[in-house]
Amino acid sequence: MAREEDDPLTKRRRLDPLLLDSLGIDELRSYIEELRTEIARVEADIGRKNTHRSAADAFFKRP
Repeated sequence: MAREEDDPLTKRRRLDPLLLDSLGIDELRSYIEELRTEIARVEADIGRKNTHRSAADAFFKRP
């Protein structure tokens, strides 16, 4: 029997695809804006984490 470690890793889906067929143009534009807002939030968090990593690297003098 195969162990879990032997199973290929699958990426976890964070957002389920929205069914677009039932949405009107205004709803689709609103959805795009929601996604852009979420992308901006994630990019800001990446920037914050990069700043922390840089500070830690400087503290521990990593090359």
